[in-house]
Amino acid sequence: MEFVSDLHLHSKYSRAVSKDMNLPTMAFWATKKGLNLLSTGDWTHPMWIREIKQNLEETEQGLFRLKTDKNSLMRFILSVEVSSIYTQGGQVRRIHNLIFSPSIETSEKINQELIKRGCNLGSDGRPIIGLSSINLCELVFSIDKDAMVIPCHIWTPWFSMFGSKSGFDSVEECFGEFAREIYGIETGLSSDPYMNWQIGNLKNRSILSFSDAHSPAKMGREATVFMTKDEKTKTITYKDISDAIKKDPKAKFKIGYTIEFYPEEGKYHYTGHRNCNYVQVPDLTRKEGIICPVCKRPLTVGVMHRVEDLAKDGFEKEVSRKNQTGVKWILDPGKIHPPFVKLVPLNEIIAESLKSSVSSQKVKDLFDKLCLTFGSEIKILLKTSLEDIKKEAGERVAEGVGKVRRGDIVIEPGYDGVYGVVKIWNDEPQKNEQINISSQIGIDF
Repeated sequence: MEFVSDLHLHSKYSRAVSKDMNLPTMAFWATKKGLNLLSTGDWTHPMWIREIKQNLEETEQGLFRLKTDKNSLMRFILSVEVSSIYTQGGQVRRIHNLIFSPSIETSEKINQELIKRGCNLGSDGRPIIGLSSINLCELVFSIDKDAMVIPCHIWTPWFSMFGSKSGFDSVEECFGEFAREIYGIETGLSSDPYMNWQIGNLKNRSILSFSDAHSPAKMGREATVFMTKDEKTKTITYKDISDAIKKDPKAKFKIGYTIEFYPEEGKYHYTGHRNCNYVQVPDLTRKEGIICPVCKRPLTVGVMHRVEDLAKDGFEKEVSRKNQTGVKWILDPGKIHPPFVKLVPLNEIIAESLKSSVSSQKVKDLFDKLCLTFGSEIKILLKTSLEDIKKEAGERVAEGVGKVRRGDIVIEPGYDGVYGVVKIWNDEPQKNEQINISSQIGIDF
């Protein structure tokens, strides 16, 4: 039995988030995407926690469903992202953490304590607080030892635990005495598990992937799949999820695999300057430094460079295998972590196949048709036969899905807030012809 989860989302009460990120619409899109378990997100916001209480009811321990859909198998879990801005070690830190709560009662107690400490929870669904990561853990765990704290998108330059602009070099530096209570980390869009496997500090921690979606269509672009061998088990609880993340030997579930965005497509993968249209790979950064040759100001150091800095023993060789549907799975050679797969969202595959925009009506219509016919986006990308896809969507879409499964694509890596550009077929003009990349890099975009 598998439960496909996306446990980092935002509601309509967060800045720059679609008004469609409400509970019923999120649940509707979860079915279309192939997700069984969603984060409510944003439960620190007073209006959103009210909507959670009005619209959801607890089913299994710590999990909730819509009151209006008694037959739904889709569940919500209480998690929220908070932004901590504080000074530690003589440096300003900007760290984002997820808090997982086992109950609404616990969530409300945490909210009350945050308000007592001067936090303005009504300003944004992802509140900015002045508490350090250490103080945040102290507050949360003193209220409920079953709550969890998970560092978000841990490599993002500006707002993360290992970020080049305001982060730390280890979990212990960031969380102090509570480091032993940090059982997992979130990769973020600009890194994948393989990159995180190279960090000794993360060796025994769970590597989690979620979408951080601001709109329903982006949900599930990264996901973590919880699995059990017991086919009689049809439900999952908060404790089951917690035990799996903690790698409890007695856990009923384990993390079976994760679904990943191509990290090059993330907007901070490489070092660069978007205003100067300049980007460079880690080797050139180490050789030439981090001063932009165009404007002579410091570059935004990318995730790949930062990972290589903290990977003391260098990178192990990537190990992969393909399954019967042609999907390329990346395996941990140390057999510590579960495998993962890198995918391109189905609507992007359709758009390039039809030579149209992702937002066009014909792309939306074909996406909906395929999800209705085959069950969900994730099922189409991983399991549906290419012949069946060809019959419903044409040869070009089927070919595109096959190329994505094999990893036979080209990506212009993202940098300094600019998303990378995915090309499934390398027979069309570049979307960003003005990008300035030094000829020393040796990569032809």
